[in-house]
Amino acid sequence: MKNKKRPLIIGITGGTGSGKSTVCKAIIENIPEENIATLEQDAYYKDQTHLTFEDRLKTNYDHPLSLDNKLLIKHIEDLCEGKAIEKPIYDYELHTRKDNEIVNIAPKDIIIVEGIMILEDENLRDKLDIKIYVDTEDDIRILRRIQRDIKERGRTVDSVIEQYLATVKPAHDQFIEPYKKYADIIIPEGGQNEVAIDIVISKIRTQLD
Repeated sequence: MKNKKRPLIIGITGGTGSGKSTVCKAIIENIPEENIATLEQDAYYKDQTHLTFEDRLKTNYDHPLSLDNKLLIKHIEDLCEGKAIEKPIYDYELHTRKDNEIVNIAPKDIIIVEGIMILEDENLRDKLDIKIYVDTEDDIRILRRIQRDIKERGRTVDSVIEQYLATVKPAHDQFIEPYKKYADIIIPEGGQNEVAIDIVISKIRTQLD
């Protein structure tokens, strides 16, 4: 019996609002659904059910310490070994993982790992076969973040700007931008760069073939 080959692990990163999700969506739309799965680093914020709501609000979600990368790495390893995983779901309004709610992810040929700090952790970085950095100008990124957080996370404009200046921008300069040097591919202007995305999709299709 022929051994099933190890999946291709693709890391997609970049600053908040850079267009990572758009790049991921473009890839997923061009690969058969049965061949691909996605792990979002945002789903792996640490469980905070042991903290009061007030204490959860003090968490700096733009710092690597807020992330449970050990669990993310374990899930990548499990998928590589042909084991299904239970991906957590994070509740951004309650600032902790949802109780008894998970997403079952079966092993696939292609695993996309998407998140702003996936290159900062060396152990996580080493699990990625292809590392993609989506590079977009700061002013465009902050405008996208404002739109997203108001629509999807119930924030106000003032709270988003305050958080951006206090933690998001400093974290980008410390934990995201410097690690661009580890990327195999840099995509300027994110989802608008159709040529770069087409090249990535061609590489993935070659791997599947």
